[in-house]
Amino acid sequence: MENDKGEFKRKDSTYRSWIGKDKDFPAEAGRYHLYISWACPWANRCAAMLYLKGLEDVIGLSVTHPTWQRTKPNDPNDEHTGWTFASPDDPPFSSPTGFGSFPPKECVPDTVNGAKYVRDLYEMSKDTSGKYTVPVLWDKKTKTIVNNESAEIVRMLNSEFNPFAKNPDLDLYPEALQKEIDGVNEWVYPTINNGVYRCGFAVKQAAYDEAFKELFASLDRCEEILGKQRYIAGNQLTEADLRLFQTLIRFDEVYVVYFKTNKYFIREKPNLKNYVRDLFQTPGIGKAVHMYHIKTHYLTSHPRLNYYAVVPGGETGPDGSGKGWWSEPHDRDALTDKLNA
Repeated sequence: MENDKGEFKRKDSTYRSWIGKDKDFPAEAGRYHLYISWACPWANRCAAMLYLKGLEDVIGLSVTHPTWQRTKPNDPNDEHTGWTFASPDDPPFSSPTGFGSFPPKECVPDTVNGAKYVRDLYEMSKDTSGKYTVPVLWDKKTKTIVNNESAEIVRMLNSEFNPFAKNPDLDLYPEALQKEIDGVNEWVYPTINNGVYRCGFAVKQAAYDEAFKELFASLDRCEEILGKQRYIAGNQLTEADLRLFQTLIRFDEVYVVYFKTNKYFIREKPNLKNYVRDLFQTPGIGKAVHMYHIKTHYLTSHPRLNYYAVVPGGETGPDGSGKGWWSEPHDRDALTDKLNA
């Protein structure tokens, strides 16, 4: 949605219960289910945390098709389009405008509620917000949404399920770095994570120009910081890296073209390039990157930006997957060794 200045404004999340702290939602193995899209950077940070902590056997996972569909197809008065579940053997989807053919590879259907649309989950929870987003953390016992704010879900996965995690000692929000992490998040979110959307969905030139200027000022700031330390909040992997990475891994493939963020590619900046390679090659993080879903979603789900759902070939890397650029060697180990010397 846009305001009077033509600026893109994101609505706040509405489900904010906390597992382990709210008495109605104790931390239990097998009780909760995570609904995501591989395309969505907010949802994808939750999937990466799930893998990093080793919680795949504790919390279930369902993954939507990348191309939005009408969520009330039999109601001619309801034109909402959104996240739709599919099985890998289902027929291909077309865009909401009826163009293209996009197979449901790497999708995981809803085995908990049998929902066809993410919207169904919100309606089961008696939602009144009308915003049907992912991620969704679902409680199978009470049959309701616990939380749909990715930043909070990441922190819950980081700490509240440690008795069941394969990697309980991994802490991406360590007390010693919390001030630094929160400080980085305060400027990365509005200018980079949301900044690319502010560029792409701006409907007035001034709004775009402001977002573009702030985006690249912050990317330049990241380039400078990452020349001095291995990670964005220090020399330890933290949640701030998960948040920044999700935008950077999508930048060259999608945002440069689709959201008009074309001042430079991430791979043209040596510190940013090697930083993305480092994180992509970190076990658990790269596992959650599915470039087919990323490119297909953005280029096929927003008719006002790409009516005919034509997906550009673009710079997909040496192996054609969109991941090849990031699988090459990086230099971040040497930086850590230098700083620890």
